[in-house]
Amino acid sequence: MADTLTHSRPRSSGGSPTVLVIGGGASGNAVTILLRRAGISVDLIEAQPDWNATTGSGITLQGNALRVLRELGVWEQVSSSGFAFGSLGMTAPDGTVLFVAEDLQTGGDDLPATLGMQRPQLQQILIDAVRASGAIVRLGTTVDTLEQDDDGVSVRFSDGTEGRYDLVIAADGLNSATRAAVGITDTPEPTGMAIWRIAAPRPEGLDRTDLAYGGPAYIAGYCPTSENTIYAYVVEASRDRASIDPATYADEMRRLAQAYGGFWPEITKHIDDPAKVNYTWFHRHLVEGPWHRGRVVLVGDAAHCCPPTFAQGAAMSLEDASVLAELLTTRSDWDDQLFTNYHARRLPRVRMVVDASVQLGQWLLDGVRDADVPGLVGRTMNALKELP
Repeated sequence: MADTLTHSRPRSSGGSPTVLVIGGGASGNAVTILLRRAGISVDLIEAQPDWNATTGSGITLQGNALRVLRELGVWEQVSSSGFAFGSLGMTAPDGTVLFVAEDLQTGGDDLPATLGMQRPQLQQILIDAVRASGAIVRLGTTVDTLEQDDDGVSVRFSDGTEGRYDLVIAADGLNSATRAAVGITDTPEPTGMAIWRIAAPRPEGLDRTDLAYGGPAYIAGYCPTSENTIYAYVVEASRDRASIDPATYADEMRRLAQAYGGFWPEITKHIDDPAKVNYTWFHRHLVEGPWHRGRVVLVGDAAHCCPPTFAQGAAMSLEDASVLAELLTTRSDWDDQLFTNYHARRLPRVRMVVDASVQLGQWLLDGVRDADVPGLVGRTMNALKELP
């Protein structure tokens, strides 16, 4: 397998370049849309037959994520599907509001500071945009083998078919098989925290995210996702997943949530179906070295992941797609320098977000009471106002 590009921008078919995108999540969908807009041929494969169109409860999107969604041409649909707000409340466990802070508009003054929406709706909007782009999409399909040479990448798929590409973009998530296949050995590490999530009806008057620290969980919070819905979450120390029967997920989350006041009693009434509760560990992941090997390059969670304490996971993945697509569509040479530049532009910003997100959680795990949370949040969010 070739680790460096000895020729610039090869054309395996003698015509325009061809790209394979592995993974149809936020970063994979976004880079597909942007490359197709530039007339580049893209095949997208996704392991899940339903393209993850029904998976997840809710998502919090801050301005820098909304900026990329606008670039993708889907802002109008996102805006009409979600719930925009501009402040963050801090409450005591009993629901007493301690203070409310105005959120920074990291995407610029013409975009909301924050927008919550149901994750399946965001995914469907991106799916529709990928379909409309003219990309070739194959669901329920994975890669069996990748073989690189100086002229491109030969791929054998799980259905026995084969393809030849000038570039492969690995957007296959936190446990990326492609990352491992090309010899990048970095792997995610658990941080010691886990989160329970559920979608629920929106109580009247709930119009922003509120966070409660203390009580039986480290954090209890919620985010409005439409005029009628929210997603709610509680964060605790991670437990062995094998020790928790999925049939008890609603009981476990309700046990934690029922200790909180304010809007929580109404929310807790809807924590009654274990199939609708999601339990996930927090992970830290950052590939410090190059994000490419030859003609295979990583984007999104395949390259980095952080706890959702800053609500920046999807934003970082979307920014990856934007920066990579910009380079691929404005540079004449698809060579090692291009991918080195991509890594150099993304790494400092992503490292800042990963480290800050992990730090917030670690302060809670360690019981640090005098941590400079406002300072860390202010520095990080102000930096994210800059273009990636």
